[in-house]
Amino acid sequence: MPADPPPRPLAAPVEPVLPVSVEPELVESVSVVPVPVEPGPVVPVSVEPGPVPSVPLATAAPGTPGSRGRPWARLAAILAVAPVLRLAVARYAVPPGEPDRTACPTCGTPLTLDRPWPALGPAARCPACRSRVGAPPGTVEVAVLAALAVLVSAGGSPAEGAALAWWLGWAVPLVFVDAAVHRLPDRLTWPAAIGVQALLGVAALAAAGPAPWLRAAAAGVGLALCFAATTLVLGRRGFGLGDAKLALGAGALLGWYGWPVLVFGVLVTFTLSALTSLALLLARKVRWSSHLPFGPFLVLGTVVTLLLAR
Repeated sequence: MPADPPPRPLAAPVEPVLPVSVEPELVESVSVVPVPVEPGPVVPVSVEPGPVPSVPLATAAPGTPGSRGRPWARLAAILAVAPVLRLAVARYAVPPGEPDRTACPTCGTPLTLDRPWPALGPAARCPACRSRVGAPPGTVEVAVLAALAVLVSAGGSPAEGAALAWWLGWAVPLVFVDAAVHRLPDRLTWPAAIGVQALLGVAALAAAGPAPWLRAAAAGVGLALCFAATTLVLGRRGFGLGDAKLALGAGALLGWYGWPVLVFGVLVTFTLSALTSLALLLARKVRWSSHLPFGPFLVLGTVVTLLLAR
């Protein structure tokens, strides 16, 4: 009989692994060699669609679509004021001594706010005869947007912003009326001045104290008296009484921030007027005897000074 095969040797005993400390220098010298891995089969995974969380409009980030509609809504609200301002321009832009205009000067169609389009819209056209009514097309809307930009850039307390917004709301139609017929009606200048003084008084009661308000009142009255004095001394060559009444509000806004701001605002106003007159003279658009309306320069100089003074 064949001999039995020898028995297989048993597995070698497992010796305990002792911890080995590796020096940092040796670790840095070790390089890792990437091992290629064969791609395996792709197993499709189905994902059940779940509810997508919605972001509320009030908490949406500035870059999300939910926050894009809010500036347009504010813009539409601001432009809604334009028909009111256009109505004021069309009503008061008449020569001195004539009654206020309440209808189209060509066909007599009434101008009312219950049907503002297109006479009181950006087109500025009478709905019946299609003739132009009031300020040129699109100009009042651009002025409203510029006033909004001034309010955003000016900053200040809420009461100070309200005073500036109130004055700009009356100053916009005053600029167009003065540029058209060289007059500043009392129905626009007096509310502008009284409202500015009242709102600055609210700002004084809120935090600023009585000193800025008293200075603003004195600055407005002083600037208005200076303009009125030129009318009494120089007659038609001086400033009109309408300019003096407009200066009540402008001087108060400038004097609220200090006497140097008031002086600087007057210098800016006269500089703008002088440069514009010189440019028109060189272009032969006016003569030395021509009389330019001063109201637009007073409004522009006040706005520029307030933006620089902040």
